[in-house]
Amino acid sequence: MIGPFQILLILFFLAGLLLLPIIAIIDIVRHEFTGNNKIVWVLIVLFFPVAGAIIYFVIGGSQKLTKN
Repeated sequence: MIGPFQILLILFFLAGLLLLPIIAIIDIVRHEFTGNNKIVWVLIVLFFPVAGAIIYFVIGGSQKLTKN
């Protein structure tokens, strides 16, 4: 039987899974990338929301352009 604690745990987990791609898309839009990398990252996150967002946060950070 599922109790209130388990329901809250499931809701927090699902909220995290839904927020991760949204945060990734916002981060992609706010930063500059070389070439077509921005479009590619947006498509990856849109087609593979959770896995794409995780991959973006692991790999995509190194592809951002820095402002000098």
